[in-house]
Amino acid sequence: MVKIIETPRDAMQGIQTMIPTSKKVEFLNALLKVGFDTLDFGSFVSPKAIPQMKDTAQVVEQLDLSDTKTNLLAIIGNKRGAEMASNYPIIKYLGYPYSISESFLRLNINSNFEKSLAEVSEIQNICTKNNQELVIYISNAFGNIYGDRWDAEIVVEHVEKLKNMGIGIIPLSDTSGIGTPAAIKLAFQAVIDQFPEIEFGAHLHTHRKNWHENVSAAYDAGCRRFDAVINGLGGCPMTGKKLVGNLPTFDLLRFLDEKNEPYHLNMSALNHAIFLEASTFPLVINGNL
Repeated sequence: MVKIIETPRDAMQGIQTMIPTSKKVEFLNALLKVGFDTLDFGSFVSPKAIPQMKDTAQVVEQLDLSDTKTNLLAIIGNKRGAEMASNYPIIKYLGYPYSISESFLRLNINSNFEKSLAEVSEIQNICTKNNQELVIYISNAFGNIYGDRWDAEIVVEHVEKLKNMGIGIIPLSDTSGIGTPAAIKLAFQAVIDQFPEIEFGAHLHTHRKNWHENVSAAYDAGCRRFDAVINGLGGCPMTGKKLVGNLPTFDLLRFLDEKNEPYHLNMSALNHAIFLEASTFPLVINGNL
C-alpha cells in the first residue's frame, strides 16, 4: 500500500504574510481526520530563516490526535531544533534536510558534508533517546543546478553513510524541480535494489506538465511513499530560485486510482480540509504572496 505524506508545512513555509496560528491549527486538525499516513505540519528552525514556522511550538500544543492514526512529522535543521522537537512526544518523526549537493547544504542550513553527517549522528541519538524516528531527506537527488557533480552512484554513496547511522526512512527530493523521469527512475532503482531495508520516499517538486511522468518513474522503480500538498503550493525557499510547487494531492490520488492502489482516505474529511484551505491561504489563492 502506498503511504501518502501530506506536507502543509512545505506549502506554508515560503509565504511571507504570517498565517494566524489559529488558522494553521484549524486546518491541520482537519487534515488529521483525513487518514494520511503522516502529516508534515511544521518545523523547528530559525525564525530568521523561515519566519512562517516560528509558531510551530504553539501549533503542536493545539493539535488533536485523539481520533487519528496519522503520525506527525516536524522538520528540524540542526541539533538545537531536534532538542526543541524532542519536548513534544506526539511528534513521531523528525525530518532533516540532508543533500548530496554541498552547495545546497551551504544555502539551506549553512553546512557541509562533514558537519551535516556529524549533526545527523547527534540528532539520531536525540531521536533514539526520545523514541522518535529520524527521516533524512536527500535534496538534489535527481540532478544539480549548482554545478556540483551528480549521478546515481553519488546518491548510493550517501545512502550507504546514512544507513550505517541507522537511518531507516529516506525520501529522495527533487529540490529545484529539474528531475527527469530517467533520472528519477535511475536514482530510485539504484537505492531500492541495494538497500531493501530502507523505506524510500519521493518528495517531488513538479510542474503541471511533468508531474505524471515523474510520479510514474518513481512508482515504476518501486517507490511506495509520496509527499503531496492539497493545493500544490510550496517548494524550498532556500534554493535561491523561484519556488516550483509540490505534487498536488489530488493528482497523486488520480495516479493511484489508475494503478488500482488503495489509499483509504476519508474523502468527506478531505473535502472539509479543502474548504478550510481557502481561508488558510487567502493571499496565496489571490496570487499575492
